[in-house]
Amino acid sequence: MRITGTGGGRGRRVAALTTSVLAASAVLLTGCGSDGGDSDASGSDGNITLTVQDYGQFGYKEAGLFEQYHKLHPNITVKEEVTANEQDYYPKLLQQLNTGSGLGDVTGLEVGRIKEVVDTQADKFVDLSKSIDVNDWVSWKEKQATTKDGAVIGAGTDIGPMSLCYRKDLFEQAGLPSDREDVAKAVAGGWQDYLKLGEQYKAKAPKGTFFMDSASAMYNAVVSSDAQQYYDADGKAVYKDSPAVKKGWDLAAEAAQKKLSQGLPQFTDAWTAALRKGSVASVACPAWMANQISNNSGDAYKGKWDISRAPGSTAANWGGSFLAVPKAGKHVKEATELVKWLTAPEQQAALFKAAGLFPSNKGAYELPDVKNAKLEYFNNAPVGQIYAEEAQSIPEAVLGPKDGVIKDSISNQINNMEQRGTKPADAWKAATETIDKAIG
Repeated sequence: MRITGTGGGRGRRVAALTTSVLAASAVLLTGCGSDGGDSDASGSDGNITLTVQDYGQFGYKEAGLFEQYHKLHPNITVKEEVTANEQDYYPKLLQQLNTGSGLGDVTGLEVGRIKEVVDTQADKFVDLSKSIDVNDWVSWKEKQATTKDGAVIGAGTDIGPMSLCYRKDLFEQAGLPSDREDVAKAVAGGWQDYLKLGEQYKAKAPKGTFFMDSASAMYNAVVSSDAQQYYDADGKAVYKDSPAVKKGWDLAAEAAQKKLSQGLPQFTDAWTAALRKGSVASVACPAWMANQISNNSGDAYKGKWDISRAPGSTAANWGGSFLAVPKAGKHVKEATELVKWLTAPEQQAALFKAAGLFPSNKGAYELPDVKNAKLEYFNNAPVGQIYAEEAQSIPEAVLGPKDGVIKDSISNQINNMEQRGTKPADAWKAATETIDKAIG
């Protein structure tokens, strides 16, 4: 997302989930290593503080997980250092890794950066495969953080399985299907069907409303459903010839030319104002987006939003992060145990309930707080079921070291097509020139 700079979805706020409640003992006790609370020799009184450095919102505060961990391990206090913007966080992290100073005991890594870290910084992180079972995660998640030698430098936190968030009331007023199953059928053929639905909406749109918020958001959703996006398996940048990029670009250009969107880059002040005003009828919706919509739309639109399956038959993922343990940290053993606990099914389920962050650990999908999850704000949409089914069929995407840079550069030019009327050919030329300079 733009708050983070690489589409990772880290500016999310809390949206309550209506679910069965986990037994408190399960959240507190499951996933704890027997030696995770050993005292550190550097502490004169046996007490230590573990520092977790991350960005945006990982949800730990909302779920109260650090306080729970301290109750389980009275000699360990966990302190979180949060950088609001991932674009500021990542360069600082690279500097810390290069100098070996200033690092936390645990650090967050965004999916748009993970390939670069795996390729250039892996030797500076603990191999977590010796402590966690990588088979616990959806298969494609941990592969993203795995080196060629089989070392796993990051444990998966959340992921962003795709859906479609839409205003049920606006769809009805425009004569479109509004039941979530009927909406899913209307766009079952893919994002081209979504644009056709947009043309129908525009013909009878309630005054002052637009079918979608942003063509660049739709572009990201389209590309995210393909295994090959910006790089090939050999690590070569192929975005200029990528079928997924071409498809996403052409659809975005069509949406811009037909004025099917309000042309608002996501997470800008204008975008949040549009949600608050109620002028947006649909949004490409990875799991973490629901919190953004509910918080920015407010009580006035509670129950008027709904969630349907994403267009097309191919699942997609947009966003997600990892927790890693720097070898230069002061408390490597204890930090590793904390990461293991934070990414266990029960804790990931608690994060989904508290902050809407969908788990990457498959074990969480059968827990009540995920399996039975419904979002009251979104007309009680069964998001646990929708996201879990999507998550397990997402193709394993080839990641590249500059995925975030490429995605942002293309998105910026799509915004120019929408806001400034830039012709598609000129916008594409500008995007490729910017990318080529950035990636060499």
